[in-house]
Amino acid sequence: MTNDSTRSPARKPARSSRAASLLVGTGILLSRIVGLVRERVVATYFGAGLQADVFSAGLRMPNVLQNLLGEGTLSASFIPVYSELLGQGRTREAGRVAGAMFALLLGIAGIISLLGIVLAPVLVSVFTPGFEGQRRELMIAVVRILFPMTGVLVLSAWALGILNSHRQFFLPYFAPVLWNAAIIGALVAFAGRVDLNSLLMAAAWGALIGGFLQFAIQLPWVLRLDREMRINTGRDVPAFREAVRNAGPAIMGRGVVQLSSYVDMVLASLLAVGALARLRYAQTLYVLPVSLFGMSVAAAELPELARERNSATEALRERTVAAVRRVAFFVVPSLIAFLLLGDVIVAGIYRAGEFHAADVTIVWLTLGAYSLGLLASTSTRIYQSAFFALRDTKTPARIAGLRVLVAALGGAGLMLQFEPVSAGAVTLPAGVFGDVRVAGLPLGPVGLALGAAVGAWLEWALLKTRLQRRIGSIGAGAGQLVRMFAAALLAAAAGYSVRLAAAGLHPLTVAAAVVAAFGLAYLAAARALGLAEARAFVESLWRRVRRG
Repeated sequence: MTNDSTRSPARKPARSSRAASLLVGTGILLSRIVGLVRERVVATYFGAGLQADVFSAGLRMPNVLQNLLGEGTLSASFIPVYSELLGQGRTREAGRVAGAMFALLLGIAGIISLLGIVLAPVLVSVFTPGFEGQRRELMIAVVRILFPMTGVLVLSAWALGILNSHRQFFLPYFAPVLWNAAIIGALVAFAGRVDLNSLLMAAAWGALIGGFLQFAIQLPWVLRLDREMRINTGRDVPAFREAVRNAGPAIMGRGVVQLSSYVDMVLASLLAVGALARLRYAQTLYVLPVSLFGMSVAAAELPELARERNSATEALRERTVAAVRRVAFFVVPSLIAFLLLGDVIVAGIYRAGEFHAADVTIVWLTLGAYSLGLLASTSTRIYQSAFFALRDTKTPARIAGLRVLVAALGGAGLMLQFEPVSAGAVTLPAGVFGDVRVAGLPLGPVGLALGAAVGAWLEWALLKTRLQRRIGSIGAGAGQLVRMFAAALLAAAAGYSVRLAAAGLHPLTVAAAVVAAFGLAYLAAARALGLAEARAFVESLWRRVRRG
């Protein structure tokens, strides 16, 4: 009988990291486009009113389970172990690890989902203390519907880990399209036939159904790729025990990051009605480049970094530097576009129905504040993947904890400079910017976003410093960044010219024209300035067009 652990490695041909990240990015792009459609539909029917606040908080609250046990934790613990086993040809052991992880996640997700349903009133009191009366009752009902959804999405993240380790990158990042589509379908189907509260419940049920669809579309592929998978406890599988050990610090790291998100939600619930919804609308646009570029490159690199963990340090450093430069090439123009042309983008995506001009301005200002930390947030995704590949989950977790503390304290302090905060009978007055308003609406969400940006740069600096001590210089390079910013500013000028020429057209038409002009101008300027990333991107795109 052949011992599985002694089989010779049976590697698949390695897919280039650029091609893999392009597949991830394509899947995420399609998912995010449908996500933006979802947000536009939500904004059309709910605006920035009471139901919008409840839906925004309702989607975020149960996500503690998804984010603690989902993709972030599995990227740090399960994927490196599973990928290394596959790379060594130990497929039977890899299948046992995958089956044991599924059983563990299924049990934990089921128990926590049940507790979420039972304890919904307590959770609402803790995480949205500013919700009272109708907002509180609606919130309890929505949380009870959505908690089971997050359990299914945790299993969807497990499927993503399996598929990524087998170098199947497109489907798992495309799957959320079904989740978004289910919410859109529910809103469109019942809009005009029921009142806003009932429409809110329909959207929540749509999210639950979409969660099941997102997992179901991936499962057949998982079973086809890993035919050795067996459900088991994992007690006699050393690699599974290693994955569980690595998951502890990863869960702590994700936990403190989620704590930051929930602190923002608690603070936003204390602001005027609509603040939480506007914060979410801004975050939806902000995370678009984080997901498209930071997440796609990091997801594509992690399995390859894990396979080469025992290779020379220089190989790991070169992969990290190349990934950081690829991320920066796309994130720098995103930052400039959000800052200088963000009002056009926000209006194009959201301006309809109950979403008004004042909402556009507040969401743009909040988006601009978030964007100040955009380059840091995306670069840290690469640095975290490098640490995970080195089987170090503790360092990112500790640094994430410090980031959360700084972001929470900074966000609370800056929020109070823009808007008074009320909790029961206690009211804290606004600070130096308290008189700055848009159509009579305060700007508390802007302060929260600025605090998040400060925390992002702190995490970037600490991760970079500690990783450099282990593998050497890992920056994108000052000269590269200067050329990227120069190209982005030239592109912004082109976009602004198109904006002036298209004045008076529908906001969506203006936004589409401005973004297209900006993108083309950036690619042209970047290539003229000699950026290798621009040349590689254009050549890759042209090859795919010719093959098509």
